[in-house]
Amino acid sequence: MAESAHATHGDHHEQSFFIKYLWSTDHKIIGMQYLFTGMFMALIGGFFAYAFRMQLAFPGLDIPGWGTMTPPNYNALVTNHGTIMIFWVAMPVLIAAFGNFLIPLMIGCDDMVFPRLNRLSYQVFLLSTLVLLASFFVPGGAFGGAWTAYPPLSAQATYNLTPWGAPLWLLAVALEFAAFLMGGINFITTTMNSRAPGMKMHDIPMVVWMIVLASIIFMLSVGPLFAGAIMLFFDQVLGTGFFDPARGGDPVLWQHMFWFFGHPEVYVVLLPAMGIVIDIITVFARKKFFAYKVVLYTTFAAGVASFTVWAHHQFIAGIDPRMAHIFTVTTLMISVPIAVIVFCSIATLYGGSIRFTTPMLWALAFIFEFLLGGVTGIYLGAAGADIYFHDSYFVLAHFHYTFFPIAIIGTFAAVTYWFPKMFGRHMNETLGKIHFWGTVIPFNLIFIPLFILGLAGQHRRIYNFSMYPDLAKPEFQDLRVLATVSLIVMLAFQFVFLFNFFASMIKGRKAEKNPYDANTLEWTTESPPPHGNWKELPSVYRGPYEYSVPGRADDFWPQNEPS
Repeated sequence: MAESAHATHGDHHEQSFFIKYLWSTDHKIIGMQYLFTGMFMALIGGFFAYAFRMQLAFPGLDIPGWGTMTPPNYNALVTNHGTIMIFWVAMPVLIAAFGNFLIPLMIGCDDMVFPRLNRLSYQVFLLSTLVLLASFFVPGGAFGGAWTAYPPLSAQATYNLTPWGAPLWLLAVALEFAAFLMGGINFITTTMNSRAPGMKMHDIPMVVWMIVLASIIFMLSVGPLFAGAIMLFFDQVLGTGFFDPARGGDPVLWQHMFWFFGHPEVYVVLLPAMGIVIDIITVFARKKFFAYKVVLYTTFAAGVASFTVWAHHQFIAGIDPRMAHIFTVTTLMISVPIAVIVFCSIATLYGGSIRFTTPMLWALAFIFEFLLGGVTGIYLGAAGADIYFHDSYFVLAHFHYTFFPIAIIGTFAAVTYWFPKMFGRHMNETLGKIHFWGTVIPFNLIFIPLFILGLAGQHRRIYNFSMYPDLAKPEFQDLRVLATVSLIVMLAFQFVFLFNFFASMIKGRKAEKNPYDANTLEWTTESPPPHGNWKELPSVYRGPYEYSVPGRADDFWPQNEPS
């Protein structure tokens, strides 16, 4: 079986650069393509955040690197910052990049079961990236109707001043979703059908389970949004009135279709990040993960419950107050399985022999920061409180305390942990820790002030607060300046990471097979893994080892690499 699996890869070393790296079906190359594309888009999304935060802190200033900010520019930057960071950074890196790279290695197979479909998924994703970037250069400029694209305003070119930007934005999102549907098919099918001999369902590493469950949630939730996107596209291009109340349409229908996908989407990106953190803390706490099966089953429960909470985004949209109470209850209930996962992670740390490596620092920061996001979300889940907080800076701060740990901290944890396996070299630990503190401290200084602004009733959709003297009080402006300066500091420290990343790829200390003494299968092959991953595909057996396989219920070890 191993020989036949590798037979298709025999001519890999004779392939040209174009075929080997740009037209590759190797899951590792495709994973790195997603990773580098996501990193590039993160730079763009970060620059957009810098530009519109400068406008908020110093209204009317000629912004270095941008120029004069206009209201349409501001709306376009805010819209596309959110769009990029969610759909073109978090999803391609956490799900596609690490899903592609890790799943075959962690379950002991040589590639995805549908390698050509896997290649096509990245090619469609790359096309979506180009379409989104092209929307900035069409007449009228990029779409500026917020990342939720609420109609009827998002369907009116006269409002958006972007007769081409809005349809291109919508097309880019649709292409990106199609790419991830193809990738999800591969992740699920490969995990269920290509595990190494001896690997049971409860032996699968938690990060693999989380990526698979995230793919299932995505597949089940994206259908209504696809339909809504087609309807909105027709409203924009053909002049139909699906969401125009003047012609019998219903704009609230879009909200239902969007948030039926949009809230499960939170768990689509959350679960892979949690799986990454779980695998890291078990390695660097030198402990078996606390309550593997309980966490696995509660993750299933969270996935099911994620389809029952969407309307808490619509408490002020005129829905029946009796329905609002139901969604308040479901919102509070979904906190339970997520809390179980977080507290089981904390329990894993208790009594452990903890090593504060750079990946472990990121994992611990994820737990701390995400807890703050979760606790503040309880207030927004209550219909009465949400009426006051809705669309304020409190919501924005809560969202970033939820999403920043997922998209940014989770990504840095994964990159720093699996970098030796991906590139065969170690990153510099000192630079890694400088980057860690230079990211986490400014992050809190950005968004804690925004909680205060939200409690004070500051609305988040205001382009220039100096136009509203009652809102632009001096102490509030000081908080906006603090948040903006902290953002600039945080962005500056990202160049430390980029230097460390690319310099380590070239000159970093060479990595051995298993530098962390971890027990998952990816650490039994070379660093970086060869094409086909192993000379002979591994099988696993169980044994009485002191430390369990990270994220697994029982101890087992690869047969060809006994401890």
